Amino acid sequence: MDCSLLRSLINRYCAGEENWVDNRSIYVGHKEPPPGTEAYIPQRYPDNRIVSSKYTFWNFIPKNLFEQFRRIANFYFLIIFLVQLIIDTPTSPITSGLPLFFVITVTAIKQGYEDWLRHKADNAMNQYSVHVIQHGKLVRKQSRKLRVGDIVMVKEDEVFPCDMILLSSSREDGTCFVTTASLDGESSHKTYFSVQDTKAFHNEQEMDTLHATIECEQPQPDLYKFVGRINIYNETDDPIARPLGSENLLLRGATLKNTERIFGVAIYTGMETKMALNYQSKSQKRSAVEKSMNAFLIVYLCILISKAIINTVLKYVWQSEAFRDEPWYNQKTDSERQRNLFIRAFTDFLAFMVLFNYIIPVSMYVTVEMQKFLGSYFLTWDEEMFDETTGEGPLVNTSDLNEELGQVEYIFTDKTGTLTENNMEFIECCIEGHVYIPHVICNGQILPDCMGIDMIDSSPGSGGKEREDLFFRALCLCHTVQVKDEDHADGEKKSSQSGKSSVYISSSPDEVALVEGIQRLGYTFLRLKDNYMEICNRENDIERFELLQTLTFDSVRRRMSVIVKSTTGDIFLFCKGADSSIFPRVREGKVDQIRARVERNAVEGLRTLCIAYKRFSQEEYAAAEKLLRSAQLALQDREKKLAEAYEQIEQNLILLGATAVEDRLQEKAADTIEALQKAGIKVWVLTGDKMETAAATCYACKLFRRNTQLLELTTKKIEEQSLHDVLFELSKTVLRHSESLTRDNFSGFSTDFQDYGLIIDGAALSLIMKPREDGSSTNYREVFLEICRNCSAVLCCRMAPLQKAQIVKLIKTSREHPITLAIGDGANDVSMILEAHVGIGIIGKEGRQAARNSDYAIPKFKHLKKMLLVHGHFYYVRIAELVQYFFYKNVCFIFPQFLYQFFCGFSQQPLYDTAYLTLYNISFTSLPILLYSLIEQHVSMEMLKRDPTLYRDIAKNALLRWRLFIYWTFLGLFDAVVFFFGAYFLFDNATVTSNGQILTTNTYMMLGNWTFGTLVFTVLVFTVTLKLALDTQYWTWINHFVIWGSLVFYIVFSLLWGGIVW
Repeated sequence: MDCSLLRSLINRYCAGEENWVDNRSIYVGHKEPPPGTEAYIPQRYPDNRIVSSKYTFWNFIPKNLFEQFRRIANFYFLIIFLVQLIIDTPTSPITSGLPLFFVITVTAIKQGYEDWLRHKADNAMNQYSVHVIQHGKLVRKQSRKLRVGDIVMVKEDEVFPCDMILLSSSREDGTCFVTTASLDGESSHKTYFSVQDTKAFHNEQEMDTLHATIECEQPQPDLYKFVGRINIYNETDDPIARPLGSENLLLRGATLKNTERIFGVAIYTGMETKMALNYQSKSQKRSAVEKSMNAFLIVYLCILISKAIINTVLKYVWQSEAFRDEPWYNQKTDSERQRNLFIRAFTDFLAFMVLFNYIIPVSMYVTVEMQKFLGSYFLTWDEEMFDETTGEGPLVNTSDLNEELGQVEYIFTDKTGTLTENNMEFIECCIEGHVYIPHVICNGQILPDCMGIDMIDSSPGSGGKEREDLFFRALCLCHTVQVKDEDHADGEKKSSQSGKSSVYISSSPDEVALVEGIQRLGYTFLRLKDNYMEICNRENDIERFELLQTLTFDSVRRRMSVIVKSTTGDIFLFCKGADSSIFPRVREGKVDQIRARVERNAVEGLRTLCIAYKRFSQEEYAAAEKLLRSAQLALQDREKKLAEAYEQIEQNLILLGATAVEDRLQEKAADTIEALQKAGIKVWVLTGDKMETAAATCYACKLFRRNTQLLELTTKKIEEQSLHDVLFELSKTVLRHSESLTRDNFSGFSTDFQDYGLIIDGAALSLIMKPREDGSSTNYREVFLEICRNCSAVLCCRMAPLQKAQIVKLIKTSREHPITLAIGDGANDVSMILEAHVGIGIIGKEGRQAARNSDYAIPKFKHLKKMLLVHGHFYYVRIAELVQYFFYKNVCFIFPQFLYQFFCGFSQQPLYDTAYLTLYNISFTSLPILLYSLIEQHVSMEMLKRDPTLYRDIAKNALLRWRLFIYWTFLGLFDAVVFFFGAYFLFDNATVTSNGQILTTNTYMMLGNWTFGTLVFTVLVFTVTLKLALDTQYWTWINHFVIWGSLVFYIVFSLLWGGIVW
């Protein structure tokens, strides 16, 4: 018997893991392959349910209680409550149990409601109806019931319910158009291709006859990678095998556009889809203030235990003499005399713990929760953050992180739809030095001396006219734009005149902007049909060109070309691309004039492209075609061979001109970024876009400045040198200047020193995140982080959604542990929004996924400025004062109780009346600090908006540092000593009567223990309230009412409670 086969079977069936096979085999339509073919091991696949909720009906109570009691404060009060129940303590269990029950209940209701909303959203998605082929008929079933292998039909404008391989399309060429805005943030149309041998199956009956299997990789989160193979079985011939790639894979969450319907086979379902794999699980976020509160709590817990131990020891020292151990008025019972000494000591220790436990009041946590909840309304009520065009205002999905908005050190922002409006606009084109601007040109005439620049001459001349026409034809032909199909009764296309209002779609919004811009200059692209491109020239004549070859764009070449043949038999290659990739290949043309214009436009933040051409003879084209065909048919190293062929063909070009397109920034995006940088916040842009596109936007929004030296850590650089060399070369470059930079310069806010900006792409990031092969401890991550720290801004392009989250996590967990904020508008941003300390969604055009999964949502990027610099600043300062003040007033409250034990024989006698113990934090001192923490403004709102540098004053949790904590604690101890001994010395000349009351020598007033405690308590309440009044900078009638009203309420209550007025 083959032992290896047995071992593999045991591993497969007993390992308990789903991913024990590298590949998965799928039966299309659940039809098993014919006998005699290669055997496939059946695998279990999940159903198509999406689950984003945290709780179920059955686990809500235990799971929620477990999470709540993980908080130190809740667990501590639970222990105190149990101690009060078990042993005889000086105070009632209700004093601890009731506030704890209130906090737990309110928090559980809040979290339960939030999870119910998530369940509701999941159900809406899982119960969505989809069309599936069963036995040659279309059947409707719920999305959650889809299975791997089902053949699904999707109609135009519907969302794909799972990851599918495209089998056929209603379009003749078997293609379909898709928008992936909810996945990678790009709202432009992308073209996908059906399998060559199945594209002829156009209805459900034909599709039901398909007999095929698919082998593909197991699910992985990379949106841009897919490897698979389809085997199609015929009755007579051998099975046909076709490769499958990312161009055949339709992803869940994408939308079908400009295509009537498609058929596809489900290969990844439910939580195995690429969209689901790119979602992080939603974990509970905790703010830096809450962490500080927990740290302070531990300190006070140590103080509490120390007090209890000291009092317990001193009690037994005091009772070491017999008459003190058992006085005549408090004789022990027989059971008390026989109890073990250690049990008695431990019971006394617990009793002291309960007596002093008010030093850590549960009411502080209730007040903090109320302050966060009520304070969040100030954000939603802010009229300046309301967007009238969309009718949307800011949303608060969780109020737990309000104060974290005042502590942000890094902002990670998406580009498309967040910084920009994703609306491209054609600005101008330059042909051999002549500038054409569509807005001010009539019938394509040249505008001399346009915008104050010098022209070569006032008219192009005969040769120039020919180049001008070639330039316009190049832009009309060199692209991948499609014309949106329209319904026509006669089945014919529109006329050339009506064609000028055609709707263009493309995977690149730049291409659409260029085609539309040239249309305004007199040349119109009509359509591409049967490999013939039709354009309409200025004279309204239709010109036809046969599309011979398309040399596709890629980020390494940074250019694309088409080879076309005119009706006269002339063969042209038209090439467009970045100036850096076109100029080295040009042998002729007015390079200097065009280069100057390109550089000028780039500085203004416009996206520029250069246009060139060359004419082929029949022999030259035949040689080029042979070269291309051999590369296209290669099975090994196809991409490398194609790149070499393109390099040979795109040589000796003639430069025609350049174009400038503007990706319009959102209103005030540049001002917002500038203000955030002045506030000491580093801004990173994480985008799925191409490097050139993203870099142009970064210049436009002032993330990169004119003097910024760009450092590239991209695939292209790593191909030229090794990753190790590139990283250490960049590290030397930035560190060379870092020693001479001041702290402000280090953050990139001064223009006196060299300013660095880093550009990195997704592939390079993957290499950096990968462990070293040699296993050495030197990690590329640390070098990368060091480079980033010395750069004023970082641009990460070609990022998959999960890579965005990796970047955020990398910075979040670095040795400084900075507070991070992520902001985006698409589902592709959800992972980084969940990963960051604070996640903000833009309520934009690309759906509500980001807004729904975020902590906060705002209508526009510009609102981030006020959200952080004003609201965030106020939130942090207010809650920091609340926390410090609460600890202060409770030290003032409980330390006199500790001192009193030295004067009552350590008998655990409370100094204060039970009503005062219960109401001190609930009624007498709670409202003034709550109101202070809601409306206090130590600096005016206008000042915070005008001077962003004030944000730096509160950075790194400045108001909750240990130095300030110790100051407030010692201030509380000092005040407590003054309260206690001040009252004590007032009774210095008193005598004790036979019934235990105090008789004052001067006034002969009969006073007792209650009187002494009430006097201390009265001074305490007035002092802590007036202390808050002194700290208040922003007075309103509500402040006056609450502060003085609290004191009046205390006086009236004391008079009534003491029975003085009865």
